[in-house]
Amino acid sequence: MDYNDRKPKNNAYRGNKQGERGDARRATYGREPLKKRPMDRNFDREEPRDRSFRDSEAQRDFDTQKHDESAAEGLVIGRNAVRELLRSDRTVDKLLVRRGDREGSIVVLVAEAIEKNIPVVEVDKSKLDAMAGFVPHQGVIAMVAQKEYCTVEEILAIAEERGEPPLIAIADGITDPYNLGALIRCAEGVGAHGLIIPKRRAVGLTALVAKSSAGAMEHLAVAKVANIANTIRELKEKGVWVYCAEAGGAPYYETNFKGPCALVFGSEGNGVSRVVTELCDGIVSIPMYGHVNSFNVSTAAAVLLAEASRQHKIQQ
Repeated sequence: MDYNDRKPKNNAYRGNKQGERGDARRATYGREPLKKRPMDRNFDREEPRDRSFRDSEAQRDFDTQKHDESAAEGLVIGRNAVRELLRSDRTVDKLLVRRGDREGSIVVLVAEAIEKNIPVVEVDKSKLDAMAGFVPHQGVIAMVAQKEYCTVEEILAIAEERGEPPLIAIADGITDPYNLGALIRCAEGVGAHGLIIPKRRAVGLTALVAKSSAGAMEHLAVAKVANIANTIRELKEKGVWVYCAEAGGAPYYETNFKGPCALVFGSEGNGVSRVVTELCDGIVSIPMYGHVNSFNVSTAAAVLLAEASRQHKIQQ
């Protein structure tokens, strides 16, 4: 039998009819092959960058942008840099260490920080990566204060030099740098003599706080203490009346702020701690008449500090 005389099977590839297995593809015999359309090589394509741009000053600034951002944020990154920082006289807010990393030179850095009463906080590697950007952190980052801290005695001395009764703001565990910066701006704007913040579980004088204060941080004395409760006891022993801003207290416009006084403002979520509230001489509140039940901490600070400053000026 001649194989050329065999009839082709009736399938979808040899005709227009449906094949035995339900394939409905069309036959391609007798058709011209499709021609490929020429691709436009210039479709949404940028012009090649000039090689000389790599050597320009603008490109060098772009390559070092991440390093400059870290320095601007008050971060010292890497083991060698942190070691030299601890040997210097600069104020360190806290030392961030990769969780579970307790070997090699990191042990020495942690020991030196503890010896200098610098808080050491263990964090995940992802947080260190986000803070460092493209800078290798080697498991350790130090947060450096943008301004030198003073003491509570120095704040009282500023009031004495001005011939005014002390007006002090106390931040009890504020962790949001924007709120702390706004509080500093309010305190400096009404003529307060200083601000007291805790050493732990609170934000320090970072670059973001300085920016949020709109430059006011440079003109306000800020003291950092180990224990807010003990500091309040010391202030009361020196004749300073201490009030905390919390709900359920006396209206602020009926409170006598004349004389030496300090106002305590709590954290964003928990407010003033119970221990601190019990130590205060009184609780002052801002009456609320709308649907919300409280102000932002920096807004409340502006209202209360402005009233306290007004009473001080009237007394003078």
